[in-house]
Amino acid sequence: MSVSNKVTHVLITFAFVASLWPMAIDAQGRGGGRPSPADSRNLRGVLGGVPMTAADSAIKEVVDLLDFESYKSLIQGLTEFGDREQGTPRNAAAVDWIEQTLQGWGYQTARIHYDYTPRGSDVAEPREEVYATLVGASSPDEMYILGGHMDGRGGGEAANDDASGTALVMEIARALASPGVTSARSIRFALWNNEETGLNGARAYVEQRQGLQGIEEPAGSGNYPEPRWLGMVQHDMMLWDHGNPVTHEQALDADVDIEFQLNSVMADASAQLALALLNANRMFASHYPAVMSNAMSNTDSGPFQDIVAAVSLRENRRLYETGNRANPHWHQPTDLFVTFSDDDFRLGFNAAQTTLGAIARLVDAKVER
Repeated sequence: MSVSNKVTHVLITFAFVASLWPMAIDAQGRGGGRPSPADSRNLRGVLGGVPMTAADSAIKEVVDLLDFESYKSLIQGLTEFGDREQGTPRNAAAVDWIEQTLQGWGYQTARIHYDYTPRGSDVAEPREEVYATLVGASSPDEMYILGGHMDGRGGGEAANDDASGTALVMEIARALASPGVTSARSIRFALWNNEETGLNGARAYVEQRQGLQGIEEPAGSGNYPEPRWLGMVQHDMMLWDHGNPVTHEQALDADVDIEFQLNSVMADASAQLALALLNANRMFASHYPAVMSNAMSNTDSGPFQDIVAAVSLRENRRLYETGNRANPHWHQPTDLFVTFSDDDFRLGFNAAQTTLGAIARLVDAKVER
């Protein structure tokens, strides 16, 4: 490339990034007496409005353990490590921080160790990712997996992709670590690495752990290092639903997107899991409804979809909306904590309410008084 062409390329790149910065600046300045778009929605008959049974009320008590400010704080904590690109010291430091945070809530943690060969190299390098487990009281040998990928890219803070999904899983873990919470079945909180390079961390987990499902170790101990998988719920990019063409304000029809893959071995079971999440959203989400579609793609639930019921929750449909430029901050330096407003964070929080509402019912979680 000639010097003149290089200069032109740099100027065009700078102009593109600079065009996105007002969105990042505006997010923290929004408000100022102006009503939130979320406050102007008519949600009658869309959220709530369904008579609650005693069992529903018990689930709501679990969901109400989630805390919006805690969710935001976890996102911000992850962004302190920048974009957490795999193979970098900032990525390794973030893995340590996630593990220490989970341990601080009382969880025992473990790590998946695997090798990854970077593009352009023929030398494999070691990588790690962390998970923790809430052990079921009566059926510890059965488990739902909740996932988000902690690695990012783009040179910013990877606040949305995917601190938002990682923090969602961690916030559910924090809530379920509250005093008095019990669960009949187990729940695993998996914070994948190397999603951005081809789902390598999730693939390594499946390769290493699939054959260990349901094995009691040692025999008669009641200890199941890898309980039998009942379902996998992934969370990837949870904050940005600003329509397409993109607007500065959140779209008035912003919603939580639940996807499964129709072209998969476990499509029927995945559809049932997605429906459970859709119904939980109606019952337990506070501000944003959910929609369901069948073209899940490009996220860490993919390696599970032919093995077990697998779904992903997102801000937009991955192929049809995100893939058609619905998020200008995707893999950009503007994917920063300050880019997003409280309405954006609340969309992610409603996804947490949706997931916990469904999973709490499936594992029979409750708050013992």
